[in-house]
Amino acid sequence: MSEQAHGSRAIRSKLAEEFKAMAALAAYLYICFGALILFKSSVLREAGIHYEIWGLAAIKALIMAKFMLVGRMLHVGTRYGNKPLIWPTLYRSLMYLIVLLILTTLEELIVGFIHGRAVGDSLTHVVGPNLFQGLAVCLIMFLILVPYCAFTALSDVLGERETIRLFFVSRDLDGAVRNHLTGRMPPAQTPG
Repeated sequence: MSEQAHGSRAIRSKLAEEFKAMAALAAYLYICFGALILFKSSVLREAGIHYEIWGLAAIKALIMAKFMLVGRMLHVGTRYGNKPLIWPTLYRSLMYLIVLLILTTLEELIVGFIHGRAVGDSLTHVVGPNLFQGLAVCLIMFLILVPYCAFTALSDVLGERETIRLFFVSRDLDGAVRNHLTGRMPPAQTPG
């Protein structure tokens, strides 16, 4: 097999891996944003205001997922790797929040420039029209990031494959630890 064919197969494999990561992260973010939209919609409906923007939530989830993958590629939040998992989880959540705020601000400024909006108007699209709403948006986004970052911090310790197995296949913790320490794959489970 030629080096070029092997290289293109490696690129396809890496693209497929990145697509799966982005799809999973975007789905997680969409579920979280969807819950927030459902809550906001129900509160506003009580006030007689119709508010539903499901399509925008899907687009925002995709954009934010890509921003977070860029942050992961740049090794954002990799500090405190040898500390208890709470520290890398909180630090990574904060760093991703900062990355999302910066990239979302740039995105909104560019969109605002294209649509002829003033800078101040564009900035209100990032976190909201006032300080309290801005702080609330940041806190909610931070809380959305914590479970994702906890999952990735655990994956850093056990390995992504083992963490996924523990969450979605089997909770055989002794086997998980044994497999991680020995570097072996878990044995195939037979139906009992």
